[in-house]
Amino acid sequence: MASRVHGLQFNTAAPSPALLAPQILDRRSPKSVRCRRSRGRDGSVACRSSLVGEQQEASPFTDPEAQLIEALIGIQGRGRSATPRQLQDVERAVAVLETLAGVPDPTSSDLIEGRWQLMFTTRPGTASPIQRTFVGVDVFTVFQEIYLRSNDPRVSNIVVFSEAIGELKVEAAASISDEKRILFRFDRAAFSFKFLPFKVPYPVPFRLLGDEAKGWLDTTYLSQSGNLRISRGNKGTTFVLQKLTEPRQLLLSAISTGKGIEKAIDEITSSSKSKADSELELVEGEWNMIWSSQMETDSWIENAANGLMGAQIVKRSGQLKFVVNILPGLRFSVNGSFVKSGTNAYDVTMDDAAIIGGPFGYPVEMESKFKLELLYTDDKIRITRGYNNIVFVHLRVDGTK
Repeated sequence: MASRVHGLQFNTAAPSPALLAPQILDRRSPKSVRCRRSRGRDGSVACRSSLVGEQQEASPFTDPEAQLIEALIGIQGRGRSATPRQLQDVERAVAVLETLAGVPDPTSSDLIEGRWQLMFTTRPGTASPIQRTFVGVDVFTVFQEIYLRSNDPRVSNIVVFSEAIGELKVEAAASISDEKRILFRFDRAAFSFKFLPFKVPYPVPFRLLGDEAKGWLDTTYLSQSGNLRISRGNKGTTFVLQKLTEPRQLLLSAISTGKGIEKAIDEITSSSKSKADSELELVEGEWNMIWSSQMETDSWIENAANGLMGAQIVKRSGQLKFVVNILPGLRFSVNGSFVKSGTNAYDVTMDDAAIIGGPFGYPVEMESKFKLELLYTDDKIRITRGYNNIVFVHLRVDGTK
């Protein structure tokens, strides 16, 4: 099945030590639908999730951890493309966790060891060139490995370009300063390309950089489950990292890389069906399409009228609008309506179209009718089957709930 990604976004100095880690978070708000969560007596939330490199069922996130994960859903570029509202939500959730009792001495805990995926990072002007170049690109996966209990303690930052291409690994000798702080000094780095039998050195003369190759990393929160970590680096950067990822995070990551999208959709929608206890409803707000199972046709007007491109604005009154920006200051808009026609299904009619430039509009005569089936929806992500049985994934962008 052909796939299409819509509107996803996806330096030589010593890289910041804290700079890399996993990417997919799940924080479910009370309004979220089909979240596959069960609450334990201790207040933890059990999610069917995916570990980096393996599958795991029923790993817990506490409510405050789930709030951070929910805040991260939909933020592209691991924070680079975050809106002020999104940044505020993340910072608030981070601050709450940092005041709570996670693992008390994280650097002494075995839970800090292993490979972590970078989900989010702030973007200070002092960020290293490698951080500015790679971390904000969603098509790359970014990890941080921490191994302190060995004869050669190390912190490594890894950028995986793709399974077919290879990766960049930047390594630092590490030592424990106190219960929260890891000291490090970068000393080697190399590209490992799948098509070459040898490693290609990363062109940074670490030995000549002196103190510029040094740094520290504070772990300000480590979850009792060992699945979530918040760290702050010596250059003022905040990092959110995960070992455990949630189905919505997996879907967004798959769309960014263009691989495994159908499988990720099937996991979410099959769970939604098995856990269904009420009908799904169209959630009002502005939704951007980020993927569809069919390529666009040659006619952009047909694409826009049938929801194959652009944004959708859903109103409680049963009104629906598709909007496509053609050029700066010029857009195509088509208004219509939706009516409930069955379980998780709607009849959609789009029949009021115009090309709009500034205060002027040029009417376009057209009508499009199709059925819309909700496969999954919550406050952040919506999966539907619409025109011509095409599957769509939309991401909510208006920031309201």
